[in-house]
Amino acid sequence: MMGINWLEETEKRRDQLLQQLTELCSIESVLDDSTASPGAPFGEKISEALNYMLDLGDKAGFTTKSVDGYAGHIEMGGGEELVGVLAHLDVVPVGDGWISPPFEPEVREGNFYARGAQDDKGPAMAAFVAMQMVKELGLPLSKKVRLILGTDEESHWRDMDYYFAREKMPDMGFTPDADFPIITAEKGMIDLTLTGKVEPGEAPVAGWLLQSFEAGQRFNMVPDLARAQLQGDGDVFELKEKYQDFLLSNRIQGYAEESNDHLTLVLEGKAHHGSEPDGGLNAALRLAEFLDTATLDPTGSKYIRFISEKLCEGFKGEKLNLAQSDERVGPLTVNGGIFRYEAAGEQGVGLNIRYPISGELAQIRQQMETEVEPFGFTVEVVDHKQGHFVDEEHVLVRTLARVYEEQTGEKGETLAIGGATYARALETGVVFGPGFPGREDTAHQRNEYIVVEDLVKATALYAQAIYELAK
Repeated sequence: MMGINWLEETEKRRDQLLQQLTELCSIESVLDDSTASPGAPFGEKISEALNYMLDLGDKAGFTTKSVDGYAGHIEMGGGEELVGVLAHLDVVPVGDGWISPPFEPEVREGNFYARGAQDDKGPAMAAFVAMQMVKELGLPLSKKVRLILGTDEESHWRDMDYYFAREKMPDMGFTPDADFPIITAEKGMIDLTLTGKVEPGEAPVAGWLLQSFEAGQRFNMVPDLARAQLQGDGDVFELKEKYQDFLLSNRIQGYAEESNDHLTLVLEGKAHHGSEPDGGLNAALRLAEFLDTATLDPTGSKYIRFISEKLCEGFKGEKLNLAQSDERVGPLTVNGGIFRYEAAGEQGVGLNIRYPISGELAQIRQQMETEVEPFGFTVEVVDHKQGHFVDEEHVLVRTLARVYEEQTGEKGETLAIGGATYARALETGVVFGPGFPGREDTAHQRNEYIVVEDLVKATALYAQAIYELAK
């Protein structure tokens, strides 16, 4: 059907799109086990966000369903075949340093600021409004279209496991959760923890006992704050001065703070998505780099030396002898996301490894065990997702490429990423937006935003894509 100006139709719904997105982004849908209950497996707020979307679907006359609060869907159309659009409503923790409160959305200079604006509430709402547009225009469909809303994407994907054990797998579909034009390949992903006991120790003469070291909240985020506590009879003034010099010469923010029996060192980094560990400033790695120059107790020294020798400047796994690459998705990457150390307690490091489609979990794990054993760590795989690939000639890819080209005048090229999206939860799934080429990626960062014009354009693209895939 020719003659529909998709962008013009979206413009008519711009206010609705922004109003509903404001309401959705006001819900603090971060994983919260403390408020989990039957029907709200990942906490009250995530449940609230899911129910908000399903209510919108009901009011718009769609068929809706909650699958025990793990996920839900909004559906239209008929027929045997099913087209899926997968988005998620959970968001990562906010971190520090926001200009405006992260759950009080605000439009400034044409940008919509809120946690989740880009990842993934903005695109979820764009897909919903796109479905509504197709419905309101009365366009005939020969397939069902289902907007599937997940709630545990930023953690362990328990939502998708639960949902697809009970609901039909779409014949094909897309997720609006990274970039345009079309992402057809994604790296494999491993979250693993390194853990060990810390024997009681004492500060060396004229040195320091590492009392504690902590940074990071999630495997897939670059830590933006690191903190270490030291105790001992070393020269406090000298260490503080050395630390100031280190911060100044590296142009890093941070400070040292004395109290009765210990010295605290704090370093501020820059958060970034764990799929691009060199894109941020990893606070833990830089603080360890400094501490490696101080005289520490043996166990504390070993922990810091591990970070400094095996992770600093080793974003492609070179220092762990894991480096590998393939033509489709590029090199393996390693993000140090979580760091915990307590004197006479536990020590741990959480790593997020993204590996080429040709790579193997067993081989990577075995190599890790070899590398970390001298440092007293054992390795546990917490989460693993296989790499994912859809052929460029598939009707799904060709259709989305044509839609993209018609609406933007740019070539609908295929891309590969290190990120892990719901595309791989589908047997045949790709990523379609919302980030346009050249735009800043603010997912997982402070002051996350989406450009309002881009959101409107993406909605138009999704509407045409939904129609073309299901007509």
